[in-house]
Amino acid sequence: MGTVAPDAPDAPQTPDRSAAPGKLAAPGRERRREQRGWYFYDWANSVFSTSVLTVFLGPYLTEVTKSAADTDGYVHPMGIPVRAGSFFPYAVSASVLLSVLVMPLAAAFADRTGRKKPLLGAAAYLGAGATTGMYFLDGDRYLLGGVLLVVANVSFAVSIVLYHAFLPQIAAPEERDRVSARGWAFGYASGALVLVANLGLFLGHEALGVAESTAVRICLASAGLWWGIFTVVPLLRLRERPAVAHSADGAARAGLGQGFRQLAGTLRQLRRYPLTLMFLLAYLLYNDGIQTVITQASVYGSEGLGLDQTTLIGAILLVQILAVAGALLLGRLAARYGAKRTILGSLVAWTATVGAGYFLPREDPVWFYALAVGIGLVLGGSQALSRSLFSHLVPAGKEAEYFALYEISDRGTSWLGPLVFGLTYQLTGEYRSAILSLVVFFALGFALLLRVPVRRAAAAVGNVAPGRI
Repeated sequence: MGTVAPDAPDAPQTPDRSAAPGKLAAPGRERRREQRGWYFYDWANSVFSTSVLTVFLGPYLTEVTKSAADTDGYVHPMGIPVRAGSFFPYAVSASVLLSVLVMPLAAAFADRTGRKKPLLGAAAYLGAGATTGMYFLDGDRYLLGGVLLVVANVSFAVSIVLYHAFLPQIAAPEERDRVSARGWAFGYASGALVLVANLGLFLGHEALGVAESTAVRICLASAGLWWGIFTVVPLLRLRERPAVAHSADGAARAGLGQGFRQLAGTLRQLRRYPLTLMFLLAYLLYNDGIQTVITQASVYGSEGLGLDQTTLIGAILLVQILAVAGALLLGRLAARYGAKRTILGSLVAWTATVGAGYFLPREDPVWFYALAVGIGLVLGGSQALSRSLFSHLVPAGKEAEYFALYEISDRGTSWLGPLVFGLTYQLTGEYRSAILSLVVFFALGFALLLRVPVRRAAAAVGNVAPGRI
């Protein structure tokens, strides 16, 4: 497994032993061309997360559901009484649960057959089509909205797994931090650009002679069109690699049952790589803190600090814009200090930022914008470097399956942070205490990641880490 000391910062760079024939792109122009194409899938899909899930769909679908409710405020999908205000979060929860089941199966099929690109295209266009179809979400068509949300969010999750799985194949080990950071930067830039255009339409709908509901439906559909149009770029530029020996049994054996068996085999195999598992647990903890800050910051701003909607939207935009610079900045820091050290530094910054949020004065937008600056500068970089660091801890030929587990660590446990936030508020009646409670996720994630010898973890799965990791 080599004699390099764990995590030695100046170890010599050596070729990746997992680079089996056909795994990495050819040096130079061809590999850079693939990398640029890969960036564009982040550019394509990020508008779904930003404009659809974060800003427009929740309030609009809730209003559509209320218009379909009975006099007691309930709708009855499949005969089940559901309060109108609960329909959207229930639909999101259903989509997350379904994606946790579907992602590993799609990943197992992709690794077994070596057909990541067609599956990526199918998932992307199914999601983009469902999102575009949200234009027809009007009147009392809440069930249509719920179905389209589930289809779009599950498709988004599957496509992200396959997108991540290309990273070890298009970038040499010493390139991955830079490539991953640029991908995240592309995504945040795209999300900010489209959100500005959508907010312009939404806030100026009266001057444009457009009804508010129509403006929202245009915003939703435009996100789907954007997603579909720019997905063409990665599909044209990425090239397929043949499956490696342990997953090359072909499509004939890649049915649903075989997918479950292969998933079970991957989970058994993961026990042989306890250091990879330890990283996933660390990521589970600190990423859950990150996701909870993102989803609950607006609640804290409105309920805890008494800020208006305009301030909250401005803060969302500020985070999106600064996340571009933050991803690129942390990518450069990783090139100098290594990805693990840079992630640990970002977790210290997250802890300080969330801790500072406890002391923000009420009804003062300036300090809330300062909090948004802190979040934006570490948001993209901590996520991008986590992705690139994990790519070194994945066995060759199992990229999609292991990244499915990586995404499950994100999506499948996204209830932990909100649960802690909600319980803290319930026990204290203070949103300040609730936001401060999230520090525990960053502290525990830091402590666990600190104990992961990532160079030894890479060697355990058959890879040689870059000089700085």
